[in-house]
Amino acid sequence: MSKKDFFSAQIVADVLSVSKRNMEAWEKNGKLVPQLDPSKTSEPYHKSQLTAYPEFQAMFESSWDKEHRTKPNSNYGLIELFAGAGGLAIGLEKAGFKNVLISDRDKDCCATLKANRPDWTVVQDDIRNIDFSEYRGQVDLLTGGFPCQPFSYAGKKLGFEDARGTEFFEFARAVKETQPKAFLIENVKGLATDNEGATVKTIVAILEELGYTIVEQHIYKALFYKVPQKRERLIIIGVRNDLAKNAIYEKPSPFYEVVTVKDALKKGVLYKEDVPESVGQAYPKRKAEILQHVPQGGYWRDLPIDLQKEYMMKSFYLGGGKTGMARRLSWDEPSLTLTCSPAQKQTERCHPEETRPLSVREYARIQTFPDDWQFCGSMSSQYKQIGNAVPVNLSEAIGLAIIRMLDNINMSN
Repeated sequence: MSKKDFFSAQIVADVLSVSKRNMEAWEKNGKLVPQLDPSKTSEPYHKSQLTAYPEFQAMFESSWDKEHRTKPNSNYGLIELFAGAGGLAIGLEKAGFKNVLISDRDKDCCATLKANRPDWTVVQDDIRNIDFSEYRGQVDLLTGGFPCQPFSYAGKKLGFEDARGTEFFEFARAVKETQPKAFLIENVKGLATDNEGATVKTIVAILEELGYTIVEQHIYKALFYKVPQKRERLIIIGVRNDLAKNAIYEKPSPFYEVVTVKDALKKGVLYKEDVPESVGQAYPKRKAEILQHVPQGGYWRDLPIDLQKEYMMKSFYLGGGKTGMARRLSWDEPSLTLTCSPAQKQTERCHPEETRPLSVREYARIQTFPDDWQFCGSMSSQYKQIGNAVPVNLSEAIGLAIIRMLDNINMSN
């Protein structure tokens, strides 16, 4: 039997979006009992046990390779707003989109984009200052991950004009002025439940008011799409009403397996070489001494009790798991979601083996950036750019699904 036919409890938990405590309960009540002795192997669950779960079945029947042979039947123009360091843009480029305009107001992000793609039209400016009307008719896809801002819910129903003053309004204005065939919104998972779901309902209603039909609204788990990270993003896709009857959007097929931190940092399925050396933050001496005692995949509760109290201080006596604190990643699991800094106490991202934060290049690999994509600005700015990005492999998978949808629209018209 192949090693790839066996899975650890943590991987099973991650795929099924349950806790390891759930897994333990399932073992006790007979719902999912390890096939091999967990005391003798770290991967006791066999593929045959997991086919009953749709998430695993989709992986085992993956069409990933076929979907990645998708070729656009037209030159599809792309405008991307709030582009950051280019994670979404690279993925969409790999899928087949041609960049018409890409914009962000952060100077380091724009310097990164210009350094890597000098042929792109990169605009560093506040989106409020950009006139999009000249691009009408040139845009097949308009994308953006606008910062989430609260709306005022004074009225029962908010329209386009009521959203003024928000970054979303400017995104919607770009949609109105360019009239793209489709748009793609990506945002934090929390937007889906913000204000008990009212924020997303308002966003959708305004885009519908502008003449678009929503064809996708879903939280995507990056670990299904060849990304070694437990990152989740809300994706909303809309198509112009005159094209909607032929708009068939099908979610991208997941990759065949869950890739891990080892896949990110070592030669293998994701990269042809081990991760190159790069700059990175360092821990203060005492913090490093404490973190040396944390095992792979462990966190502050795995420390001796005296070190728990020293490290956590007053937080030691408060409730809650605080599982990001003093957290060391594991070679054999996807990384926790990357943040804007790998050494923040609440969201620690310690190297699996060495007692140090992940380096800039390691950060980039966990977001599936190519090794030749260089980041501009200070070290802290580079971490921030990478931490805020959409994983490239997730972007490409969604981009290919949109290409297939646009191809179908073209063939039907």
